[in-house]
Amino acid sequence: MGTAIYFLGLILCLVGGIWILVNAFKTSILWGLGALFVPFVSLIFAIMHWEQNKKPFLISIAGVVVVVVGIMMGAGAGLMQAQMPQ
Repeated sequence: MGTAIYFLGLILCLVGGIWILVNAFKTSILWGLGALFVPFVSLIFAIMHWEQNKKPFLISIAGVVVVVVGIMMGAGAGLMQAQMPQ
């Protein structure tokens, strides 16, 4: 179950990130290339153009939260399995 939640979170992160990237390319080719190849440019772009990127940014953050929950559930399941007598 934790694995499915983890992959759902990854999909949400990917969708939000691609959406921000598309918005960057719509603004200008330089923003798009910067967001694609330079670390943190997409974050800077999302903050500078907040109204345009509010929804995809929040989708990405929700994805991160879901990934963390999936990891916690997977780790918890592994601990429970390790404690079971064989």
